[in-house]
Amino acid sequence: MMSKSLLLLSLRLLLLTNLALGDGMIEVFKWKQMDYYNRGDGRPSRQPNPSAPVVFPGQYNRNRGKRDVLTSRDTPSGFKPRSDFADDSGPYIAYNNVPMGVTHFRGRLFVTMPRRRVGIPSTLNYIDLQRDGKQSSPKLYAYPNFELNQFNASEQNLVSVYRTTVDACQRLWFIDTGMLEYPNNRQQIRRPSIWIVNLKTDRVIKRYDIPESIVDTGRGLASLTIDVASEKQCNNAYAYIPDLVNSRLYVYSLADDRMWVFAHNYFNFDPLAGDLHIGGQTFRWDDGIFSTTLGAQHSDGSRDVYFHAMASNNEFVVSNKVLQQESNAARSDHGNDFRVLGSRGQNKQSTMHDYDPKTGVIFYAEIQTNGVGCWKSSNPFTAANHGTVTSNAESMIYPSDLTIDEDGNIWVMSNSMPIFIYSQLDPSTYNFRIWRQNVNEAKRNTVCE
Repeated sequence: MMSKSLLLLSLRLLLLTNLALGDGMIEVFKWKQMDYYNRGDGRPSRQPNPSAPVVFPGQYNRNRGKRDVLTSRDTPSGFKPRSDFADDSGPYIAYNNVPMGVTHFRGRLFVTMPRRRVGIPSTLNYIDLQRDGKQSSPKLYAYPNFELNQFNASEQNLVSVYRTTVDACQRLWFIDTGMLEYPNNRQQIRRPSIWIVNLKTDRVIKRYDIPESIVDTGRGLASLTIDVASEKQCNNAYAYIPDLVNSRLYVYSLADDRMWVFAHNYFNFDPLAGDLHIGGQTFRWDDGIFSTTLGAQHSDGSRDVYFHAMASNNEFVVSNKVLQQESNAARSDHGNDFRVLGSRGQNKQSTMHDYDPKTGVIFYAEIQTNGVGCWKSSNPFTAANHGTVTSNAESMIYPSDLTIDEDGNIWVMSNSMPIFIYSQLDPSTYNFRIWRQNVNEAKRNTVCE
């Protein structure tokens, strides 16, 4: 019979476990391989010329003399992609379709499919939750339509999108990298561009081609955060765009239709945090500044912009008022404008993070823990104040995106990306999943309450 002291010890351990883990994430969808309502079957497939050079070579990187880096956007040198497909030039090759981003808005779940291989029918897609929400592996609809996703049909069409976001004015924003990231054959076939779509009408209302003087290629443009003071000031919007390759932060002003560049050491990757072990794969990435998110509004109207590199355990912050002044970008010394918050702890490298205004909690997609972490922004930024919402090395391999919708629901995409890059996905098992949880349930029983 268990002694009283042993019983008390067991209860304490159980309590500590419950305090360490939140209520977890709910699996909403899962796929062995992705599929579409319109695969493009029957249409002629015009793949790019394999010997074609990069269209926009640029000089931005070369002027800085920065060494080339190996990031999550790259394939290993000498990599040979799978070639055992019935048609390796067709418009749809199931194995090559790896989803990256997820954003929910009023019954539509936007899912991105960057063109890192051939055979991807549409890079920007959505799931109709009313129609297909009860399916476990729903097909994707191209957004806003199939035609706009055909990059070879027109220079005005989409090439490759990584992640999306929705602002307070019901607009979908995203970066089209303009790049085909095929192994051993990367091609910049368009200028990278910022797109804005009116979600009330599903019409593109703005496309801004990023000047070559800002950045030469779209290789490092994987996300953006939109800063709008209120839905009554929709034209006075700013986009904060991290560049994970060049370690720069770009700011776009919608009102001025201009863009400027911030450089800072805090945008670099941490050389002590680039060694990763995920999904049975061991590798090194040098991803710099990867994610930005906006904090609460202060009494003076300003908001903190939190940011981090993916190859890092550290978090940093800067006021949005600093970023919104183009003249500040030209300064060689930023003084104390950019500040170190601290470390989230060991093996807490994160792709995306998002701030929830109702709870004051920032949630992180953590790639080494294969899970979701949290920090309540009113608490000191210490490792002890970071909680674990969920962690599962079997089913949540590489959470590539995390967003919070207007109803306070967290959405997470996990896509087994390291296995896809360095090994081989098993098409007979589930490789891709979308998860959901309400912010209040997610922080429950963690230090983030």
